[in-house]
Amino acid sequence: MLVLFQFFLATFAIYSAITYEEETRLLVPLICLILMFIVGRVEGRSTEKASARKDFLRSEIDKISQKDSTTIKEQDFFTIETLLWPKNEMLLLDTVHAIFKDMGFKISAGIQYRSVDRIIKIPDSQKTFGMQVMMCEGEADRNHPKINRVFQFEKEKKENEKSLIIASTHIHLPISERGEASHISRELIDLLVRYNISFITAHHLYGLWQKVKRGEIDIFEFFQKIYSQRGEIYSQKGVEASLPPFPELPIQ
Repeated sequence: MLVLFQFFLATFAIYSAITYEEETRLLVPLICLILMFIVGRVEGRSTEKASARKDFLRSEIDKISQKDSTTIKEQDFFTIETLLWPKNEMLLLDTVHAIFKDMGFKISAGIQYRSVDRIIKIPDSQKTFGMQVMMCEGEADRNHPKINRVFQFEKEKKENEKSLIIASTHIHLPISERGEASHISRELIDLLVRYNISFITAHHLYGLWQKVKRGEIDIFEFFQKIYSQRGEIYSQKGVEASLPPFPELPIQ
């Protein structure tokens, strides 16, 4: 878009030099040239900022997976950034939706419920999740507004449906500083286990997605176990012993 604007300014400058008379013939092209210079500087800084951000993401991805981030597809960078460093909850929800769809789940807006973000169905199964997506500057806790919606869904849900929370936590921290952080409060853990509600951090979801792309896990079997077991919490401490571990991935 900035390139097109510069082209317009250049064209207008030439037109002015040919068409206008006296001082205007000099003044208008000069103004156009100054604007072209300013636009060029802005575009250069924008490119540098985007390049620096991409280098940061590559570094963070290397820390997550301990694999070469150059294998990451270009279009995946936006997905990864929005999942782990979301700017708002709507973008986070759209990204989580895209990831579940990419993994092969049947996912749709829960229009029959006002208290759920998405309905996720395991293919060839009647097992269904009512998913809430939430972003937290620190750890997830009982006071987050989405928790009330989770318990509203608990009152409305059908027999074959189970609540699932996907939370992007510590959204302002780099990956290197999240390892020792708490991602869910003790109070919320006790509450979710009591009501058989499963919790997965966005970092853990990213790890699952990458393993699916590499063909290392059966993601449907994984979520079948989440559905069947009681109040599973998947945060930085790893997964439960009964589920496939992720030894090279520091779950967050």
